[in-house]
Amino acid sequence: MPVFALANAGVHIDSQLLSAAVSSPITLGIFFGYVIGKPVGIVGTVWLVSRPWLLGLRRGLSWPVTLGGATVGGMGFTVSVLIASIALDGQQLEEAKVGVLAAALVAPFLAWIVFQVTRRLPAEVRARQIAGTYDDLLDLSEDVDPERDHIRGAADAPVTLIEYGDYQCPYCGQAEEVIRELLTSFGDDVRYVWRHLPLNDVHPNAQLAAEAAEAAAAQGEFWPMHDLLLEHQDELRPMHLRHYAEEIGLDLDRFREDLRRREHLPRIAEDVASADESGVAGTPSFFINGRRHSGAYDIDTLGAAVRAARARNRSLRAVSGT
Repeated sequence: MPVFALANAGVHIDSQLLSAAVSSPITLGIFFGYVIGKPVGIVGTVWLVSRPWLLGLRRGLSWPVTLGGATVGGMGFTVSVLIASIALDGQQLEEAKVGVLAAALVAPFLAWIVFQVTRRLPAEVRARQIAGTYDDLLDLSEDVDPERDHIRGAADAPVTLIEYGDYQCPYCGQAEEVIRELLTSFGDDVRYVWRHLPLNDVHPNAQLAAEAAEAAAAQGEFWPMHDLLLEHQDELRPMHLRHYAEEIGLDLDRFREDLRRREHLPRIAEDVASADESGVAGTPSFFINGRRHSGAYDIDTLGAAVRAARARNRSLRAVSGT
């Protein structure tokens, strides 16, 4: 796209044009307007709307990152050239195009410098900047409730990984291996939460399996049943569920009665409702510290996301002194 735009800009650059552009108020005005004016305008507007006496909005990005993004905003090309071609012609148009092209080349270089400097800021400076940003833009509608949710890992772990899953979903079965590896690798730094999202239209046994897991939870054995269900995703009919209940030592009469009466249907419906409110449409879907994980869920990708969340949490704790 940039090559196409450049090829069609129609700028014939020679020494005469460059000599004229260096002192041209049109070229200089466009260049400095983009390279300096736009970043100043963006940063200034963010500063202004975050003042308590105006809107008092809390920033979503730290100042270094805001400056870097504002500097990137100094890039402009196709629309700028279009507007210039409408307003100008002849030598003035050529000088305007040179200004646009120069800004498009310089702005990303300046942004690179800003981000490189940002990466080298002392840890305490970065932590203070992070602490000053808005940290409540979460995708998860229902926060973790230790009294209700099924949790693996330390209660005070800095990272919470929530999965909305379906016991008959083969991708959830694949993800389970990654989850176990994560819990082993990160230890007390991660707590894992399972929430039900049976996809009844494609997985006919998922709903009953979820109810079986909750029936086991009522007897204090959720995780053993959870593990068996994911290990035997092709065997989730009633006869299989009763066998799993017997294997983990449940009261079989109580287990069968819970399934017969659909005792735990409301509990699963609550999970499904929270998934809908959080915009979850499929399984497995992950949230890390309340924020949707939209990437892959292999060990490397999910592990990198967990490490980033852990680092952010530690920075915030360092600033708050907790």
